Amino acid sequence: MSALGAYIALFRARFRALLQYRAAAVAGFGTQLFWGLIKVMVLEAFYENAAGHTSAAPPPMALAQAITYTWLGQAFFQLMPFSTNPDPEVRELIRTGAVGYELARPLDLHALWLTRALAARLAPTALRAIPMFVVAVPLLGMSLPPSLAAAGAWAAAMVGAAALVGAFATAVTSTMLWTTSGDGIARLVPSVVLVASGMIVPLPLFPSWMQPALDALPFRGMMDAPFRLYLGHLPVGALPGVLLHQALWTAAFVAIGRAMVARGLRRLVVQGG
Repeated sequence: MSALGAYIALFRARFRALLQYRAAAVAGFGTQLFWGLIKVMVLEAFYENAAGHTSAAPPPMALAQAITYTWLGQAFFQLMPFSTNPDPEVRELIRTGAVGYELARPLDLHALWLTRALAARLAPTALRAIPMFVVAVPLLGMSLPPSLAAAGAWAAAMVGAAALVGAFATAVTSTMLWTTSGDGIARLVPSVVLVASGMIVPLPLFPSWMQPALDALPFRGMMDAPFRLYLGHLPVGALPGVLLHQALWTAAFVAIGRAMVARGLRRLVVQGG
């Protein structure tokens, strides 16, 4: 079997294993539905209050778009790299020294961890996103893309988002070669990603002076840009720029992750027998 075939086989095995956690998916779906309703009510209150001020400037995103944006965030919540960071199984392998078994495989360690990261994000997302669309579109104010072109641009951008998230999560996991428990990075990363990706508040609603920084950071490519393509808030013609932004940051995180793994392995000592 070729190296690529081995990674594909590992991805499929990991993906199928994670699909078995249906009860967790149902519980997670209920939680995301609950918080989605709260976020929608908060948005409606803010928009209603703003509408009462005649001097207020028109919002950069319509309420209906903000509601759909919110439900997209809830549907793809598990794709974001703040649920289990770093990979808990890899963390245990490093802590116990069992990572030595990983090194015995004729595979690149970073590519192996990247494969695991992609499967760990995509499998739970597949279990939760479809039910969210089924419920939110007819009942909770979520709209469909305004055109087939917008839907296609969104789908392409979501592929780029998955690659970017996987590369970022793997780079974060690679820091475990220098830490004991990984708790520090696991608490710092979610706060940054939640805000800068648009999960808390859609990025267009942030102050104008913050927009250049938010546009430059990698996190908009994980959620905000694909969702705005879905809404038509970004034109289909913006897709090449979105994909380029995602690809550059993905390559950067892959390079960072590979460098950290390579350097970490040079100083790695596995004790026991």
